[in-house]
Formats: sequence, structure tokens, C-alpha cells
Amino acid sequence: MKRKDLVDKSDIKFVGWNVAAAVLVGIIVLVVLIFWLKAYTQHGVEIEVADVTGMHLVEAETILGAQGLTMEVVDSTYSDKVPFGTIVDQNPKGNSHAKNGRIVYVTINATTRPLITMPNLQDMSYRQAEATLKSLGLRVDSTYDYEPSAFRDLVLDVKSGGQSVTPGTKLTQGTRVRLVVGYGRGTEQVEVPSVLGMTMQEARRVLLNHRLIVGAVSYDEEPQEGVQQVVYRQSPFPGEKLIEGETVSLRLSSDVEKVVLHSGSKEEEESWF
Repeated sequence: MKRKDLVDKSDIKFVGWNVAAAVLVGIIVLVVLIFWLKAYTQHGVEIEVADVTGMHLVEAETILGAQGLTMEVVDSTYSDKVPFGTIVDQNPKGNSHAKNGRIVYVTINATTRPLITMPNLQDMSYRQAEATLKSLGLRVDSTYDYEPSAFRDLVLDVKSGGQSVTPGTKLTQGTRVRLVVGYGRGTEQVEVPSVLGMTMQEARRVLLNHRLIVGAVSYDEEPQEGVQQVVYRQSPFPGEKLIEGETVSLRLSSDVEKVVLHSGSKEEEESWF
């Protein structure tokens, strides 16, 4: 009986030592793991991020790389106040702190100006047209070109470099444009030009050059994108006299043969209206 009690006590002591040893080993491993993780993640070690705004990409990448940081372009914008291709924003910000190996995300100023689609401003008030163009990023001359018109202070045309800009034309942002504004009917007579065979944009430009404007417009078919329609009737007839600023009515069709069929009879043009 005593012998059995002795064996049991030694077994318990053996197990106890094993448990204690296992706990000690576990503590040692945990401590080693904690120190290793701190060293691996550089816990508490941070770098002051260089401010690379205003720099070109190659220069910025070199500076950040020397700090143990990497750089990634995530966006672009456009501004005419800073050089093209330079960095305008970064995250993390310059002079902030980050860990070694951190990615610095940057936004650059585009190397080319974006394109703006010219809207249709005809018959819009000049103040509204000016606000629209400025909101698109175009520069509008503070002085206007005035032409006779049946309606005062409405936009007749938009010009860039002295040339008419038709709706849908692409202009680079920052392009300077000038509005052609109506000032009412004039007092002089002008001869009505022929706009037969012209597109609407061409006819409008020719009439404006003769100090006349487009009046009523009708189509044989509904206008469709990609389908060109031309003027085959106009009233008044070419060669007649009008006062500056008066209107010329047009009828258009995609059938160009109608231009020939309806271009010879003044009576037929008058009966159209």
C-alpha cells in the first residue's frame, strides 16, 4: 500500500514538472514572437514623409524611394495654375509620419488640357451664355461683337480666333471665345444671299455675315444623328432686300436633289409660306 502511494506521488510530480516546463517554453516562445513581430513590423518606428507636391513624378519617386516608401498615381486633375505633369496632392500628406514601405498615393496635374464640347447657345441671353461657357472652363472675352438682330441681347454666334464655333465642336479647356450678340434691327438694306445646299450651321454663318439671322426652320424628316440635311428652300428668295437683323426662313431635307428641283422658281418659294 505504501509502495503504491509512493509511485502515485512520483507520477504526479513528473506531470507537474512537464506542465511547468511546457508553460515556461510557451512563455519563452511568446516573448520571442512578440519581439520578432516588433522587429518585422518596425513597431513604433515611423518616417517623416517628404512633401512631393509640385514635383514631377520621377523626382518624387526618387525622394520617396530613398525614404523606403513607394509611390502610386491614383488620379489626375487639370489646373492652369500649376505646371503640367506635377503632383498636386498626396496621401499621406507631406511632413506626416508613416511606416517604412508605406505606399504614398499621389494625384497629378494632367499633361494635356481636357476637351470641352461647345453647347448650343444661339438665342440664349448673353449673360446666361457667358455663365455657361465659364462653367465649362472656357474664357469669355469681356467685349462682344454686335450684329443686327430681330431680338436684342440674344447670342447669335460664338467665335474663337475670329472663326465661328458650331455647337458640338471640341475646344481645349481655357480656350478664349467671343460672343456675337444681337442689338436689334438696323436701318440699312442688305441683299439676301443664297444658302441653298448648305447645312444649317453653314447657312446660319453665311446669313450672319450678311447681318441677317435664321428665322423659322422646318424639316422634311425628323433630324437624326449622322444624317446630314441641307437647305432646299428659303424665304425671302436670294437677291431680295431685307433690313439688317431681319430673318430668313429655311426648309431642309436629306434629299440633296430637292435643292435643284426647288432652286429656280421664286413663285414656288413664295407659295411655300
